[in-house]
Amino acid sequence: MILQTTFSAPSLLFSSCSPHRLRLHPLLFSKRRRRAVMPSLFTTPRCVSVAAAAAASDNGVFTSPETAKSFDFTNEERIYTWWESRGYFRPSFDRGSDPFVISMPPPNVTGSLHMGHAMFVTLEDIMVRYHRMKGRPTLWLPGTDHAGIATQLVVERMLASEGIKRVDLGRDEFVKRVWEWKEKYGGTITNQIKRLGASCDWKREHFTLDEQLSRAVVEAFVRLHEKGLIYQGSYMVNWSPSLQTAVSDLEVEYHEESGSLYYIKYRVAGGSKTDFLTIATTRPETLFGDVAIAVHPEDDRYSKYINRMAIVPMTYGRHVPIIADKLVDKEFGTGVLKISPGHDHNDYNLAKKLGLPILNVMNKDGTLNKVAGLYCGLDRFEARRKLWADLEETGLAVKKEPHTLRVPRSQRGGEVIEPLISKQWFVTMEPLAEKALQAVEKGDLKIIPERFDKIYNHWLSNIKDWCISRQLWWGHRIPVWYIVGKDCEEEYIVARSYDEALGKAQEKYGRDAKIYQDPDVLDTWFSSALWPFSTLGWPDVSTEDFRRFYPTSMLETGHDILFFWVARMVMMGIEFTGTVPFSHIYLHGLIRDPEGRKMSKTLGNVIDPLDTIKEYGTDALRFTLALGTAGQDLNLSTERLTSNKAFTNKLWNAGKFVLQNLPSQNDASIWENILSYKFDKVELLDILPLPERWVISKLHLLIDSVTASYDKFFFGDVGREIYNFFWGDFADWYIEASKARLFQSGSVSEASVAQAVLLYVFENILKLLHPFMPFVTEELWQALPNRKEALIASPWPLTSLPRQINSIKKFENLQALTRAIRNARAEYSVEPVKRISASIVANVEVTEYIMKEKVVLALLSRLDLQSIHFTDSPPGNADQSVHLVAGDGLEAYLPLADMVDITSEIQRLYKRLSKMQTEYDGLIARLSSPKFIEKAPEDIVRGVREKAEETEEKIILTKNRLALLESTAVVTQ
Repeated sequence: MILQTTFSAPSLLFSSCSPHRLRLHPLLFSKRRRRAVMPSLFTTPRCVSVAAAAAASDNGVFTSPETAKSFDFTNEERIYTWWESRGYFRPSFDRGSDPFVISMPPPNVTGSLHMGHAMFVTLEDIMVRYHRMKGRPTLWLPGTDHAGIATQLVVERMLASEGIKRVDLGRDEFVKRVWEWKEKYGGTITNQIKRLGASCDWKREHFTLDEQLSRAVVEAFVRLHEKGLIYQGSYMVNWSPSLQTAVSDLEVEYHEESGSLYYIKYRVAGGSKTDFLTIATTRPETLFGDVAIAVHPEDDRYSKYINRMAIVPMTYGRHVPIIADKLVDKEFGTGVLKISPGHDHNDYNLAKKLGLPILNVMNKDGTLNKVAGLYCGLDRFEARRKLWADLEETGLAVKKEPHTLRVPRSQRGGEVIEPLISKQWFVTMEPLAEKALQAVEKGDLKIIPERFDKIYNHWLSNIKDWCISRQLWWGHRIPVWYIVGKDCEEEYIVARSYDEALGKAQEKYGRDAKIYQDPDVLDTWFSSALWPFSTLGWPDVSTEDFRRFYPTSMLETGHDILFFWVARMVMMGIEFTGTVPFSHIYLHGLIRDPEGRKMSKTLGNVIDPLDTIKEYGTDALRFTLALGTAGQDLNLSTERLTSNKAFTNKLWNAGKFVLQNLPSQNDASIWENILSYKFDKVELLDILPLPERWVISKLHLLIDSVTASYDKFFFGDVGREIYNFFWGDFADWYIEASKARLFQSGSVSEASVAQAVLLYVFENILKLLHPFMPFVTEELWQALPNRKEALIASPWPLTSLPRQINSIKKFENLQALTRAIRNARAEYSVEPVKRISASIVANVEVTEYIMKEKVVLALLSRLDLQSIHFTDSPPGNADQSVHLVAGDGLEAYLPLADMVDITSEIQRLYKRLSKMQTEYDGLIARLSSPKFIEKAPEDIVRGVREKAEETEEKIILTKNRLALLESTAVVTQ
């Protein structure tokens, strides 16, 4: 039995915004990026919701999609100012009492925005916006770091351009100049971070040299000293000769550079001319600091020299012992190691183990000292050149050969760092580290991703004491005072202020005692280690902010500073507050160029976030960065940015479609009908047509899945799921299907269903996407009618809403049928405007729900509404039709005569077949040639073989299609 349904196709469709105006509807959507799509059968109405557009633009902040072709990136700053002026960034306890708190990693006050900043701002803002919409009081606490070395270097260079030296000004005047520079330029990085959409509470912004934070730093130092955890001593540090300060490991960058390996003779004392050891070194100038020569105890070449003395070249016969140690690699170089513990970290540790003396040959400015004899006063590199020339002249130079060096350079100044023994202040870390290890072990602190637990544990289990002093003028002065006339190392006072220190001094040494403060400042990381609690009022634990917001919820930063900053915050937080400073640590990866290389000015591959924002918009940049995986590096390419800019445009066009197909706000009765639809109960979904049940069910599943991913910090999954639903389900399918109700049904009630669902789904998409893309979503939200609040402050969608899995499966059958028909049209090159007939073969159940959506099927598949047939068996003309299997129990037959001119198509395919056969014969001939098989590279032969197989398949398919067409032509004749 064949059921035939016929429809009269109207020449013009009524616009949904007025029953009296006839108009064709211009197509809004561009060609899809991910797959070929048939152009829409019907056009969409230009129905302007004047009231909504006016509401969005009256305040001068927002622009409606109805009046703007695309989202204007220049609106972002106006939107941001509007948010901030209305207090949306400040924590609100109206809907909850459990706060979500993040302390922003304080960028250097000298900084300029780079992609690392863009990454942490994006991820942290996503977290903050999500929890704000969930109703939690959210506090994102911003601030900047005084960046001791970097800032001092910037100001020194500025003064140098004026012919002024720091020492000429004196300490007080120089520090005054730095503060002046900070007030003038220090806000640059803050304004740039705002440009990324950071919804921080800027009224709580801090600077690490603020009075409150400075008080916390002093308090921390005093307490650690009182517990015996801070001490002063001479140890090896990373020394910057130009800045003349110790620098942290983090501020040392290692570079692969071309250099030389110098081979030098060390004569054996009391031996003949042939008794000498040859050492290989990259820094011959350090030989003046040699205290021993080491060989492996089982190295037969040198065993006879063990326990004898060697003569250090160019030192007027200074002798050092030749010792044996298993740490020496007898296979490396000559198998002989010079030990210079004053200028090499490994040598320093070895000397401490063996009880060897330590000899320093270098001044703080990088020149050689009197230990170097004739070379005293020479710069280290000049001394190297002169020494080698002298060694060659005396016959002690064996050879010099090219060698790739791993050179330590200052991150700030770029100069080569010198390992040097220096008197510094240190923190004993082991007892602090033990508590930090227990925090992760007990589950009080969770690291995301979890694999960093091992790295965190390894570092803390092997931690070294922390050098916290820096020989700078800009920073927190060490709260230590010395007694005039007394030994500095033995007679000093630790106090919270000058007055307190003076009182203690006079109490101990008499009323005439005079004091002076230690000239050094503390390592910048020392103040940063207190950041999560010092910014909330500590050491005053009674402040409202400390009581409400500490401990914080999350610490988000790059995995590369897990040790230097994050672990130290954990240790200090536990030490001073008795609890971990945050419950979670989220570590993001580094941003690299498209080829996976680290971005650097040298390579010329640096991508500027501000330039990117101008070209692609903040939302596209944020969305691109957020799709990465926690802890893994992200390769950033213009292709990704371009794709996500297109996503922004698609979202804008979807908003345009929704708005232009809503009734005027003056149509109260229609709006009453639209707003009467609710979708929070199963029975309310039952009354909806299939496409509406499908898209709402898919949306409700999406809300649950996305919410769970947000809660697990799986932001990449969140972005991909929303993207796929919006583009693949809502835009590609439901918007197209809705046109059947909006423009073809002729029923106000049917149109109202589509309008209600379009509005409901779209506003929920905006909510789910807002943490990722705040600007375009807020702009679209403000254009929607009846908006009583900003999107940034709107409640998060409810979870566990009803969904109909059966309806999803039914619509998927309709989709499969549509795709099959579209693919057949494309395969036979059917013109887009041409409507074809079809026989749909299905069982009674499937036929029932497909028939109800026959208008949608016709719309999406470009079928002739007058010639759609439903049957439970193949039609009579099945042998002259293209047979499509869409799924179990659902098939379609498309008459060939409807789709192509059979005679012309046969002629075209014969020409194509002839061309393919010629190509195939040529490929087979090459593969049949022994000469080609033997001499051609393996990958070339494999490529030809694969090409032949592919061509053979095409020939078979073409022959099959020709057979079908020729049989159809015979029947037709």
